[in-house]
Amino acid sequence: MKIISNKISIICGHYGTGKTNLAVNLARDHAKAGEKVTIVDMDIVNPYFRTSDYKKILEDEGIEVIAPVFGATNLDLPSLPAAMYLAFEKEGTVIFDLGGDDVGSTVMGRFREKLTGKDYEMLYVINRYRDLDCDPKATAEILSEIEKVTKLKATGIINNSNLMYETTKDHIEEGHRYALETASLTGLPVVATVLRRDLSEEYREKPIPGMGEIIPVDIIAGPSF
Repeated sequence: MKIISNKISIICGHYGTGKTNLAVNLARDHAKAGEKVTIVDMDIVNPYFRTSDYKKILEDEGIEVIAPVFGATNLDLPSLPAAMYLAFEKEGTVIFDLGGDDVGSTVMGRFREKLTGKDYEMLYVINRYRDLDCDPKATAEILSEIEKVTKLKATGIINNSNLMYETTKDHIEEGHRYALETASLTGLPVVATVLRRDLSEEYREKPIPGMGEIIPVDIIAGPSF
């Protein structure tokens, strides 16, 4: 898996796009490849489908999980552990799972100086079948809001358009068109397309032009992987 090309990767996107499921899958795949992996749950606002909800699964596979102090409970206080400040200096791959909108992403803005001089990528996860931002223009506007509060620029788009177990080839192709239109509006490349593992092999062998890397995933987290 080459999609995480830098030491620090920031996964952002709106609620329901499946960014947490992607972050968890990426962390597990990189750990299975023998890499040292840290995943940081930076969602201090949304109580649903957090990376920290899968802490035991991840730690059992040798992945370090850093989360808000109350990340594994129903309390939503913006309390950040000291380990979160040290995450930027960790060895190996560090994956940050941001909150699902401009409010949930604000916390990353506190750490902007920590990224000075470091190689990082910020990948924007989109999903054509999420009701609130299925329009490319709305999707592009959400990214602008996230970039404003994080004080960071996204480096690429990850197309995660899916309907979980209901996903068909028609859904994949329609989601691809949506991703290309969003890419055109934002000026960013589609660096990868996420597909349920059992659907991925066909597209890995014969990808549609513009899909980028095909990332096969298991459905682990959230209402939309």
